[in-house]
Amino acid sequence: MQPRTSFTYKLTPEQQDSLERILRNGAFQLKSVPYTRVAVEAADFNVSLYTSGSCVVQGRGAQDWVTFTLEPEVLLEARLGYEEVLDPEQDTPHMGIDESGKGDFFGPLVIAAAYVDAQLAGQLRALRVRDSKRITSDRVAEQMAGDIAKILGKRFVVISIGPRTYNRLYAKMRNVNRMLAWGHARAIEDLLANVPDCPRALSDQFGPTQQIERALMEKGRRIKLDQRPKAESDVAVAAASILARAGFIRALRDLGGKLGAPAPKGASPQVREAAEVAIRKHGPGILLETAKCHFKTADEVLAACGHSRADLGPEGQAISRTRLPAREQEEPT
Repeated sequence: MQPRTSFTYKLTPEQQDSLERILRNGAFQLKSVPYTRVAVEAADFNVSLYTSGSCVVQGRGAQDWVTFTLEPEVLLEARLGYEEVLDPEQDTPHMGIDESGKGDFFGPLVIAAAYVDAQLAGQLRALRVRDSKRITSDRVAEQMAGDIAKILGKRFVVISIGPRTYNRLYAKMRNVNRMLAWGHARAIEDLLANVPDCPRALSDQFGPTQQIERALMEKGRRIKLDQRPKAESDVAVAAASILARAGFIRALRDLGGKLGAPAPKGASPQVREAAEVAIRKHGPGILLETAKCHFKTADEVLAACGHSRADLGPEGQAISRTRLPAREQEEPT
């Protein structure tokens, strides 16, 4: 296996100070890189410490420098090459589940599940599979999703809950975590049809485990279900996160056909502008077909166009529970 040539780490303020001292006092050539506290160049690698706290190490010698300098002197822990030691369950047979699109006004909620065993986990690590949030390019994420799909074959599933279905489900469930639990349960059930002997499922912590357990059917109730914070460090969950993100990117691109213009990600001013243009062109009902209508953004763009939530019909009346009075936010039993 060829050594990695690019590494990115998010450092604490103390780690940033420590790294800056090492770089400024070492035998490096200082160079000017925008938005950095310090950037240096060595014979076969370079290091940039950005004001955001991100450290980027690149070049043929990057892996050795991370192993013998950054880890012992700055991170104060061994990570590289010890993934299976730090998390010994990574290489045991299990599936990982993750989602994309939860915080985006436009587009679907996409949930993916990916199965790994020791051999598949090794192949995914060789592909440098990691949490999709650490992949800054949509193009790279889509390419990597294609490579993951080739490795896994039938051992993954991707479920896309389009806006129309999403709004109908939200009007019934009135809670994003309940919808996530339902979607995770469907992904688990679907993947178990292809990998019936999978003993365990892992996902990020987003609510009580019982929410998913209640939504599981006969096959899924035999599986061990784990949730934990930062589960994307697990290679199966990381693979699922990339598959879900690629599915969301493709769906958002296709959604541009309904809007007549590209659908932006997130819930930014650009998103609101695109939504207002769509409403004026197609009428308020376009939101039910393209957006998550419980977002506050829906009220803002409707009002800007002279409409209200009443114009969306029954499926567009539900709003996020955090916007309700406290007594109405309680989870129904």
